[in-house]
Amino acid sequence: MSELADALLDWYDENARELPWRIPPGSGKKPDPYRIWLSEIMLQQTTVVTVIPYFEKLLALWPTVFDLANAELDQILAAWAGLGYYARARNLHKCADYIVRELNGIFPDNEVELLKLPGIGNYTAAAIAAIAFGRQATVMDGNIERVMARMFNVATPLPEAKPILKEHAREITPAHRAGDYAQAVMDLGSDICGSKILKCKGRCPWEENCAANALGTADALPHRKSKTAKPTRRGYAFWAEYKGHLWLCRRPETGLLGGMMEVPSSDWLETPDWDAVPIPQIPIIANWKETPGLVRHSFTHFHLELKIIRLELLEMIELQEGDWFLFSRIEDLALPTVMMKIIHHLRQPVLDL
Repeated sequence: MSELADALLDWYDENARELPWRIPPGSGKKPDPYRIWLSEIMLQQTTVVTVIPYFEKLLALWPTVFDLANAELDQILAAWAGLGYYARARNLHKCADYIVRELNGIFPDNEVELLKLPGIGNYTAAAIAAIAFGRQATVMDGNIERVMARMFNVATPLPEAKPILKEHAREITPAHRAGDYAQAVMDLGSDICGSKILKCKGRCPWEENCAANALGTADALPHRKSKTAKPTRRGYAFWAEYKGHLWLCRRPETGLLGGMMEVPSSDWLETPDWDAVPIPQIPIIANWKETPGLVRHSFTHFHLELKIIRLELLEMIELQEGDWFLFSRIEDLALPTVMMKIIHHLRQPVLDL
């Protein structure tokens, strides 16, 4: 198996992607564990292209783990807004605080200790151990699973195939240049052994060793179990404004969009259609108006449809929860994408309820 690793590393030396958190092969520079950790957290379930501008923004705001630990959570959530999976941002802050407070700003250099940190699972621990510290660690993401499924022609569908694919990956992973190898196999899956386009012929360093390539099955691998259709949840959002101010509340710290600011809403109920959605309890007795159309947004496990009802007040009233925020401050707040969709939706005319 060492021949496979060496062939891939030779390919990587010539074809490595340039990424803002990556040390180019052969540069002789040491990776910065903070940058590696930050990028790996952001890359969880998110593409490289999407992450790059957010990574550069967060790094400019908080260049070290000490800076990040001293930042307010709201500042981090605001900088993260639009990237999704907001538990990552909360865990980022918790992890930075722990590393500074308990570990004097020094990142653990092995998988066992890394796994003890907030927001770090098996993949992230292995990636940081390998890339930041050169540890021999079996890194497994979607790209690597796809490469292994094709290299060894694994017909078992995902997710059942995961242990099989990890064992194959472990057999190839070398002790030398562990960080370069981990990034090389990721690049191979991204650039050559793609999910939709394969560029095997004359370009893949493992072309002659790939079982699926020899059998002509690469296009069909990895197999996946059919996904069940996402359910749809429905509810109402309450937009109240007063002379350039908008009513916003903070969501609970735990759960979906935890700790983010929101336009207040009713419960999001899974229903077959809008006829099954109960009339919401109006939070303020006043002359609400309904906007036409719907706001639609998709989360990982469900689709969401919201009807927006609007209230324009002539005088400010005291709220039982939440607060009034200037429209000019909206971009400074931690507003998730679905809430920004509501804001854009409210540019439409309104209908009397």
